[in-house]
Amino acid sequence: MSEEKITRIAREIYENVGGPENVKKVIHCMTRVRMTIIDETKVDLSGLKAIKGVLGVIEDETLQVVIGPGTVNKVAQAMVDMVGVKLGEPFPDTSDSLDELMAKTKANAKEKYNKPSKFKAVLNTIAKIFVPLIPAFVGAGLIGGLASVLSNLVTAGTLDLATWGQIITVLKIIQGGIFSYLAIYVGLNSAQEFGATPALGGVIGAVSLLLGMDPNAPLKNVFNGTPLSAGQGGIIGVIFAVWLLAIFEKRLHKFVPESLDIIITPTLSLLVIGLAEIFLIMPVAGVISSSLVGAINFILSVGGGISGFVLGALFLPMVMFGLHQILTPIHLEMISKTGSTQLLPVLAMAGAGQVGAAIALWVRLRKDKEFVERVKGALPVGILGIGEPLIYGITLPLGRPFVTACIGGGIGGAVIGALGNAGAIAIGPSGVALLPLIADGKWWIYLCGLLGGYIGGFIATYFFGIPADAKMKADNYAAVGPKEVVESTLKVVEPVKFKTTTIKAPLSGKVVKLSQLNDQVFASGLMGKGIAIEPTNGEVCAPVTGTITSILPTKHAIGITSDEGIELLIHVGMDTVELEGVGFECFVNENEHVKAGDLLLKADLKKIKAAGFSVTTPIVVTNTKEYSAVEVISSTEVTKGHPLITIKA
Repeated sequence: MSEEKITRIAREIYENVGGPENVKKVIHCMTRVRMTIIDETKVDLSGLKAIKGVLGVIEDETLQVVIGPGTVNKVAQAMVDMVGVKLGEPFPDTSDSLDELMAKTKANAKEKYNKPSKFKAVLNTIAKIFVPLIPAFVGAGLIGGLASVLSNLVTAGTLDLATWGQIITVLKIIQGGIFSYLAIYVGLNSAQEFGATPALGGVIGAVSLLLGMDPNAPLKNVFNGTPLSAGQGGIIGVIFAVWLLAIFEKRLHKFVPESLDIIITPTLSLLVIGLAEIFLIMPVAGVISSSLVGAINFILSVGGGISGFVLGALFLPMVMFGLHQILTPIHLEMISKTGSTQLLPVLAMAGAGQVGAAIALWVRLRKDKEFVERVKGALPVGILGIGEPLIYGITLPLGRPFVTACIGGGIGGAVIGALGNAGAIAIGPSGVALLPLIADGKWWIYLCGLLGGYIGGFIATYFFGIPADAKMKADNYAAVGPKEVVESTLKVVEPVKFKTTTIKAPLSGKVVKLSQLNDQVFASGLMGKGIAIEPTNGEVCAPVTGTITSILPTKHAIGITSDEGIELLIHVGMDTVELEGVGFECFVNENEHVKAGDLLLKADLKKIKAAGFSVTTPIVVTNTKEYSAVEVISSTEVTKGHPLITIKA
């Protein structure tokens, strides 16, 4: 039944019981919605019975609207969702109309949905900082990518330096306009996001570049005495420093007199946060960098696919925190001793993983047009080996795709390591732009690694890296995959054809006709033909081989569909939903495939009887109308596993 029909039934039930303000609470069992009514005189029984989709109405301690298995749970859920409570919870004491309640519920749900977790809030902040930079990333990135390709071709001897040198220089100057001073742009945007003065944020970003430092007398790391290097701490370090700036600046605004605020506040803010950045944030990153050198050397000594995977997977986080700077001396030493660096091609796979992840996001979230446009712009840049647009504009803000991109990078690195490694004769941008620099004709190994990274990043992201909120946003909060992918992977299971088949007894005991039950829904055959058993043992087993289609939270009723397509309802006891699961233990899960005779649940018959409830258990064929005959055995006693019902197609 469609969602529209479910909502219609729920709304019409409310309309005929005096509105939600006349209901204390709603629960449901396997076949009926049960409502605790405040004023029974407001209930229109004839109107309830006339609702299309309602099979009957029962007046008891609770008002019971019979809808049938498979649908009743959806209608009950729709009813409580309209009011903004959970099943079984008391309704709010209000005189609001149904439309007013629904509007409030939707507003509350939207507010709850839009309130992200702390981790998600951090990622959202990163997205807001970098999304405005994406047009510059794309334009300058493509220019820089072209410069890299030409430069690498010159290094490889394919192009002449005298002819192409100045063209390459001009292209790199344009590219450097954003990438060389990215920290400043990030500082400006971060300040706007955190509520600091943008100009001060830009200065804090520039501090990380150490522009005023004499190279011959560098500042020292206060922890280990090594020289600080520009960019140490990375872009994330800049964002953190500007966040501190915003807090400090706001505090100063409260205490500094207005007449002095323009002088004292910016001066103290830059001095205090600048010192913290130079002597705390950057040095901490430097200590981490130094400790990573030994780890990288160890990983390289292991060799093969293992080291390739580890290095390829860890490089993106290193870039994010500005720790990749430590690798430059290692590259240069390798080139000096062996003529090439075998480390660079492996690390370049991190970018390939990003590309694969971005393509998967494009496919899965293609209905989010704005997001797709960002991916389209960042992908060519990423393919050319410039990863910032993909990292900061696409994968990192979403969180999970960043991790799956790292996995893709690891897969690409493992491919290169397993094939025997490939070396690069110079350092520079990665991606396809690195192909001309691969030494000894091993470009094919590097190319295989790229393909492995693309495919690995795509698969990991497609199946495991799509955040639920992103899927909902892309398709009106409904997570669906590409139609062609869904249609190619879903298998339609046809029911097994039969002429005559037998339903076995799920438990042992005395046979009772449905018409003898003290429940008019079952007694009238409204739910379908079947039989009931007065059990002597509380173990309920599967009467057929099939799939568990529904289990109530109270565990007193189970729906199962046989492999032949026969839909069965096993309802242990009468009105046992009121026990709220006490006395019942379930051993299967919804959608689980079971064999005839498998244990489904256990019922404590003594406890159920002591609570004043009947343990008589109906077994009903709920799709009776689909068969020419549903015949019940005439015996007065039945043993678990023996024939109980015969069905003719």
